[in-house]
Amino acid sequence: MSRLWPLVAAIAGGLFAQEQKAQEPSPQEPPEEDADLRPKEYSFNPLQSEKEVKVGDFYFKKGSWRAAAKRYQEATKWNSGYAEAWLKLGDAQEKLKDSKAARESYAKYVELAPDTKQAASLKKKLGKRK
Repeated sequence: MSRLWPLVAAIAGGLFAQEQKAQEPSPQEPPEEDADLRPKEYSFNPLQSEKEVKVGDFYFKKGSWRAAAKRYQEATKWNSGYAEAWLKLGDAQEKLKDSKAARESYAKYVELAPDTKQAASLKKKLGKRK
């Protein structure tokens, strides 16, 4: 049994060295130390988008317009074709007195859902502000 320990130690040391080489960062790009500072990558995820809208609705009802707007913005990044998220984002931006951003959000909503009641009223509203 005592003869196996040097062999086990040598194998483990070799594996550890290989693992260290694999974990070394490339010389072009230093590793990001804080995971929160890395840019977030978005891909199409309608479930995550709906979740963000629900959380945004909670903040909106609570009166936390900025938090709601951030959640609705996240929802539009996860699913840029989710019309409801764009409408609610516009509502939150309007509450924050950011009329330019609200106009853009409302315009995107009208583009995505042109046949809804809200789209008809928003078309009138957007037409007046031009």
